[in-house]
Amino acid sequence: MRVGLIGYGKAGQAVANVLEQDPRYTLSWIARRTPAPTARDLPVTGLDAASFGDWLDAHPVDALVDFSDASALWQYGEAIRERGLMLVTAISSYPDEARRYLQELGRTLRILSSPNITLGINFLMQAARLLRRIAPFADVEIVEQHFRDKPEVSGTARKIAESLDIDDESITSLRLGGIVGHHEVIFGFPHQTVRLSHDSIRREAFGTGAAFALQQLAELPPGCYSFEELLMRLIREELKDAA
Repeated sequence: MRVGLIGYGKAGQAVANVLEQDPRYTLSWIARRTPAPTARDLPVTGLDAASFGDWLDAHPVDALVDFSDASALWQYGEAIRERGLMLVTAISSYPDEARRYLQELGRTLRILSSPNITLGINFLMQAARLLRRIAPFADVEIVEQHFRDKPEVSGTARKIAESLDIDDESITSLRLGGIVGHHEVIFGFPHQTVRLSHDSIRREAFGTGAAFALQQLAELPPGCYSFEELLMRLIREELKDAA
């Protein structure tokens, strides 16, 4: 599968490392805000809605992986709709208008949108929802820790809170040097606590998740999917086989 990468910050570079080493994929090019060269022997382009379609025609791919920012969607959205490309986007927070646009694109395209695309954190969310259903009386708090320069509350933490039907006030955020990403969900029971935690040790974990999402999307009909939906599809298949 031929893949184009949008965004080449620290996360984008780590994703590129994984995709280049995965025999299922060919990383064909990189798009970034300014078409500055990279250390990779790959074509590089800037993001410009007026010319991006021409770039895709000259450098065809089967899918895009976006690790840039929310505004990039408007630069490539129509171009990928016209060409029927798959999209994996790991933007941490989209405004409402962009979310509606993703849903609209999902009428004809296969799209995965997730604020955190690591396999482990999405499995954690599944487990936390199950425990919340088993014990709705338990106290729940979320702790998220990230690198010093991350300005906003983790989109993943907000999504965990939303999925557990708890307020954002239950999220504690810490910013420290040397941390890539840590999320912990703490359940307080009478006489015991349960802690579900996940650590991103290297940013390449995002690339592993993107590779998984591309493989799963290729087997699905058009739609705008969450990472949890991709995991639940596999869990249902596993339970069916075990029955």
